Order: sequence, then structure tokens, then C-alpha cells
Amino acid sequence: MAESSNGTGVRYATVLRASWITPHMIRVVLGGDGLTGFAADTYTDHYVKLIFPPVGVDYPVPLDLDRLKRERPRDQWPRLRTYTVRAWDAAARELTLDFVYHGDEGLAGPWAAGARPGDRVMFRGPGGGYAPDPTADWHLLVGDESALPAIGAALERLPDGAPALVFVEVSGPAEEQHLSTKAEAEIIWVHRAGRAVGDPLVEAVRAATFPPGEMHAFVHGEAYFVRELRRMLRAELRVPKERLSISGYWRRGDDDESWRSAKADWNRQVEAEDSATVG
Repeated sequence: MAESSNGTGVRYATVLRASWITPHMIRVVLGGDGLTGFAADTYTDHYVKLIFPPVGVDYPVPLDLDRLKRERPRDQWPRLRTYTVRAWDAAARELTLDFVYHGDEGLAGPWAAGARPGDRVMFRGPGGGYAPDPTADWHLLVGDESALPAIGAALERLPDGAPALVFVEVSGPAEEQHLSTKAEAEIIWVHRAGRAVGDPLVEAVRAATFPPGEMHAFVHGEAYFVRELRRMLRAELRVPKERLSISGYWRRGDDDESWRSAKADWNRQVEAEDSATVG
């Protein structure tokens, strides 16, 4: 069976290994011939979209998603889940993805919890658009668990000695990870401790003293806190839009499909706020 994308944009990969890196974070390493020609070296927020068929539904190989949606009823369409590339080793042809695990709820988390060597998965990608600007005076990295893989990748990319202020919100101390960097990075772990996602993070960022000079900022995660911090950075601190990579990866109360359908409107609302408050 062919494992490349075969021109359809869909790739097939095999689970090489999986491990729990914290009580609620699972690392899955993918490999196989389907990764031939894959590249994820330009950005530190590269992402792929995993493709999950409904239970009991088989797809032809190679899979053409556009054709499938034309020819099959909606209840046979796959569900897609977006995950940041935590690491890509081109020499070993290994793609590393980290999954937040919320128990049996959800789709990708339970799949990752049960992943075993030899399991196969389909995906599309990569996409991406952010990498730390090496000319910036300092870097601001902010996110929740969903942004932690991209933050970890960005820290590894920062130049030696580059000043960085990093805020990561997790549920509690057990979810902290070791993050490697050659930068002069102050990494602040913000513990949610049962509060709403993002509330402690916004408080921590607002209470911080920022270094002087031009920042390059990466702020991603749950949509409500992202919006609050965007207002702070754009309207209050007047950070130019081009110095920000800022977006909602997900939103409370929405699954991936409903958030994708709503995100364009959300982005327009945020842009309108920019125009009204910044000009």
C-alpha cells in the first residue's frame, strides 16, 4: 500500500512510539514512508491536521478528501484535528506531536492515549506562519497547553542569549515540562488550579514588567484570553500588528469543527476592534 500523499494532500504515517510526558500530555512520534518529502523546518508553529474517519467507515487509499465530500454523505466525512509539530527530524524522518489528554472525552486525546507502535494515521499539512525574529530586542511567548508545543519549539529556535519572557498556563505543577533553550528566557508557569482557562494567564501577563525595546510576540491558545491579551498589546501598549503572532487555537464550548466554522467571524471582530481602538 502506498504511503505517500500521492498528490491528494493526504499523508499516511505510522506510530513509532508514544509516551506520557506529564499526567495530561502525551507525546506521539510518527514515521514511515508517508513522511518522504515532508518538511517542517521554516516555522516554529508548523501544524498538521489529523484525519479521523467515523467508526466503521473505511476510505480508499490514497484518500482524496475533496472527492470524498462530493461523493459521500456528511455522516461519513472525517473529523479533522489540528496539532502543532513539536519536532521534525528530517534525517530520521520522525514527526513528533504532543496531545493534551482530557480523559475519554474528545477525539485525538483518547486516540493518542491508545496509540501503539504500528498504528496508522492520516494527516494533511504542514501549515504555519511564525518563527522568532532574530533581530527583535526581546520575545514574548504566551499560551496554554495547546500552545505549549509551539512555545517549546520557539524556545529551541531563539538565538543564544536572546531575552525572552515566557508565560505558560497549565492545570498545576505536575503539568510543567522541561523546556530547552539557549536564550536568556524567564519561564513563568501559571497554575490554573481550577479557575477558568486563561484567567490566571491574563492576570500574570498584565502584572509583568516588560523589557525595553521592540518585542516579537507569540500569543496563542484559548480564544477568550487571546482576545484579552490582544487588546492589551494592541490598544494599550500599541505594539504594531506585524510584531504579533496572535490567534485562538480553540474556544471554550466549541469542538474543533464548530470553532473552525466560527473562527473567520471571530477574526473579523478582532480586526474591527483593532481598527476602532488603534486606528
